[in-house]
Amino acid sequence: MAASEENSALFPIFILTIMAIPSVPYTVMKLCHAASKKSKSIHCNCSECSRSGKYRKSIFKRISKFSTWSNVTLILLWAVMIFLVFYIKNMSREIQVFDPYAILGLEPGALDSEIKKNYRRLSVQYHPDKNPDPEANNYFVEFITKAYQALTDPISRENYEKYGHPDGRQGFKMGIALPQFLLDIDGASGGILLLWIVGVCILLPLVIAVIYLSRSAKYTGNYVMHQTMSAYYYFMKPSLASSKVMEVFIKAAEYMESPVRRTDNEPLQKLFMSVRSELNLDLKNIKQEQAKFWKQHPALVKTELLIQAQIDEDGCYTTNFPGTWMAETLQLGLLNSLNVLFRLFLSVQGRQQKIARKKVRTFEDFHDMTLQERAELLEQVAGFSSAEVQDVEMVLEMMPSVTVEVRCETEGEEGIQEGDPVTVQAWITLKRANGLVGALPHAPNFPFHKEENFWFLLADLTSNDVWFSQKVNFMDEAAAITGASKTIEDTMEGSGASVRETSAAVREAVERVRSGSRLVMGKFPAPAEGNYNLTCYCLCDSWIGCDKKTGLKVKVLKRTRAGTRGGLVSEEGPVAEDGIEEEEENEEEEYDDDYESEYSEDEEDEKDSKKKGASANGKVHKKGSSSESSSGSDEE
Repeated sequence: MAASEENSALFPIFILTIMAIPSVPYTVMKLCHAASKKSKSIHCNCSECSRSGKYRKSIFKRISKFSTWSNVTLILLWAVMIFLVFYIKNMSREIQVFDPYAILGLEPGALDSEIKKNYRRLSVQYHPDKNPDPEANNYFVEFITKAYQALTDPISRENYEKYGHPDGRQGFKMGIALPQFLLDIDGASGGILLLWIVGVCILLPLVIAVIYLSRSAKYTGNYVMHQTMSAYYYFMKPSLASSKVMEVFIKAAEYMESPVRRTDNEPLQKLFMSVRSELNLDLKNIKQEQAKFWKQHPALVKTELLIQAQIDEDGCYTTNFPGTWMAETLQLGLLNSLNVLFRLFLSVQGRQQKIARKKVRTFEDFHDMTLQERAELLEQVAGFSSAEVQDVEMVLEMMPSVTVEVRCETEGEEGIQEGDPVTVQAWITLKRANGLVGALPHAPNFPFHKEENFWFLLADLTSNDVWFSQKVNFMDEAAAITGASKTIEDTMEGSGASVRETSAAVREAVERVRSGSRLVMGKFPAPAEGNYNLTCYCLCDSWIGCDKKTGLKVKVLKRTRAGTRGGLVSEEGPVAEDGIEEEEENEEEEYDDDYESEYSEDEEDEKDSKKKGASANGKVHKKGSSSESSSGSDEE
């Protein structure tokens, strides 16, 4: 084994290697990602948006954007690696080949007289009797003496010519790349080394994994606690009274983790007095009700009081205004900066004779015009300046164009029958003139960055009923790829497709998402038999004139398939063996009839809600509830 000093010298090389293995590939990946990143801005660059100031980045924001944890960690790693490189370069010694002529200061082929002469001269300089320095003594014994023997002694010369050293074959030295303090502790280095390996390589990753798994096991896929989901699932009933909504809402397990301090008692007492009238307390037994309220968990008391106070404070702004009107007004307030285009269309409608066979009635008509035609229209008809024309073009480049591909089917079956769980699958593709997929809308008067959202609706205009709805966002491409891949994979595996077909379908879905499409998929129970002319809407909450509407014909057949499908029971299906299915069905019906939630208004409301739920047709119900009005087939 090599000496401990040599082993300690190898430790910086070991650390440098361990740090370089992850740092170099990660740095290359970051640089490639930064080089391939699109340089186009995702927000509008018109003059009004530029003057708004919300898109301006200060020096602090630019530094904070770059100073992420990953970037700072990467810079520190490279700084340590550069330091280690210089440290190793300065401390490393090159392995020198034993050359007796060079040691004695002679040229190859020198005579014996010259060898002896130089040996005497070096002996006077390095001999222990002449020079008491230990390093000089070591150099004299290890190098000068052996070099003289290699050139004068026949055996030493033979060893030197054969093995390259006057002492003959040299042994091979191996070192351990550990610091010296782990190798020079009087025989205890083995235990310390073992503890270090076990602690760092086994125990530390195990502890981190246990902590991560214990924390992540409490949450669902959307970062909601399992306890919260089970509580809401149990208490959320169709007959839930509106006065009990707050009591159900505060039962979320996340609120139990909120800190409760003794100093909060006095502020909470004052807050209780201000919102006491909104806490649904029985005024006849107010003292008992108050005592019962304060006996709850302190975190629940604090949460209910704070939420109730916040609701009351926000409610003062909307007391005299209907909620629907307020929502529509706020949405339209985001679009007041489009008054320029409104003024354009008003001018066009009043002065159409100046437009040579051009009738612009919608944004789509205006968007389909060429750049030259739009500029001529804006300058001559609307009286825009060149700067305003340029602003309009910038806004048009940001405006999205949406196409919708939708279909409805029953998985694994031909046709749709009454009560079947119908799967709706829609691909929504977005394109912009500037090539971006995710972008921020033109809203200079909105104080913050406005998120661009779309809503997919599948509705029946005849019955004025929405069958399915889902929010669509084009900003998070990674989440869209993950969701589409998982959905397509589950669908293909459920249909019995092969592994190759599933992989091809997943790859196709990923490519569609990267090209600007988003997958929307959901289920709803099939309504009664008949032909339905449905309408698919793709509505945008940030742009006027970007909504898309397509028609979809759905034919629902009379139930001819026997048995149950997806939890929907056929009335005249075949009798189950030994009456097991009938008994289970009767037990479920008795349980539903006898069960009464503590948050229900009364028994009559519950019965009415059940009747309405049973007569509802074609609606998406929560918690897997489905319509029971499907009719069976008359088998002869």
